[in-house]
Amino acid sequence: MMQISITDDLKKRFHAACALRGLKMSHVVVEMIELWLTANEVQSYSQR
Repeated sequence: MMQISITDDLKKRFHAACALRGLKMSHVVVEMIELWLTANEVQSYSQR
């Protein structure tokens, strides 16, 4: 479990955008984190 602090306005906008697409906020957050890690994670020496 993870908790973050965001403004009420940002949470409401995110909730509305997810709801309009029939998505759960947690699933979208996981997808965003995975995309960010793909672009930013440092590869270990064994993967080089």
